[in-house]
Amino acid sequence: MQTQSLTAAAGALRHFNRFYTAQIGVLDRDLLGSGRSLSEARVLYELATQQGLTAGDLVKSLGLDAGYLSRMLAGFEKDALVERQRSAQDGRVSHLVLTAKGRAAFAALDGLSQKAAEGLVARLPGESRAELLGALGRVEAMLRPEQQAAEVSLRPHRVGDMGWIVHRQALLYARDYGWNGDYEALILDITSKFLREFKPEREMCRVAERGGEIVGSVFVVEASEQVAKLRLLYVEPSARGAGLGRRLVDECIGFAREKGYGRLELWTQESLGAARRIYAEAGFRHIASTPHHSFGHDLVGETWALDLQAAN
Repeated sequence: MQTQSLTAAAGALRHFNRFYTAQIGVLDRDLLGSGRSLSEARVLYELATQQGLTAGDLVKSLGLDAGYLSRMLAGFEKDALVERQRSAQDGRVSHLVLTAKGRAAFAALDGLSQKAAEGLVARLPGESRAELLGALGRVEAMLRPEQQAAEVSLRPHRVGDMGWIVHRQALLYARDYGWNGDYEALILDITSKFLREFKPEREMCRVAERGGEIVGSVFVVEASEQVAKLRLLYVEPSARGAGLGRRLVDECIGFAREKGYGRLELWTQESLGAARRIYAEAGFRHIASTPHHSFGHDLVGETWALDLQAAN
């Protein structure tokens, strides 16, 4: 099943690549009537937007064959688009710099690319444009997980968030673990109670947002004067693997400590391995286990706790 899923995903990605490259004219040797190939246009872009690049830097960042790049750069130099400048720190190193003619060539290419992209997007109404931007951001984030964490901001909850959180968590747990509607009912109860009885000085919800879209959330609620509970930690699949789960847990720990709680507790399931690792790394201790039948499955519920005074 996993192999089939991988094959299907790869096939869908290749299908989209064929569609999009045809849309923007990548297959033409003469990109957008510029007289340049896509590879040449990309190298000019890198040189126009970054300083101090060497040929080695371009080979590494763009994955180009060194011989192919060398021939391309020789052509650029012949056309007086690029010149080499010796490094002041190391005379063996030459930096590639666009000439005035090279900058003009890039500006023309950039204008053609912008016009072509605007032509595609102009067909869409405003709401569809926003949806397209969100989808493009999700695709890039999923394929570049190492850069996700820095792009995600945390904010307090606002109107409309709870419905989204319930919707996404119910779908994700049904998909990943086969949990039934009982879990959706539970999180509906938790979030509705949070809104009805919200105590701003003692409780919080943090929503993780990237590019205007929710990619995770977590809650801290009051259990007693000294004990707070961490609840409903979740991270979207597109935002996993970059430390967001730990960041949300750390946010809860900091909030609970700031508000004077002595202990932070949570309830999770033995089968939720990724979440359990986050809690253990944050300093929580597993203090109790209780078998139960919930959400359509036989599960083992676990209570974890963090002594906030000792963690100071």
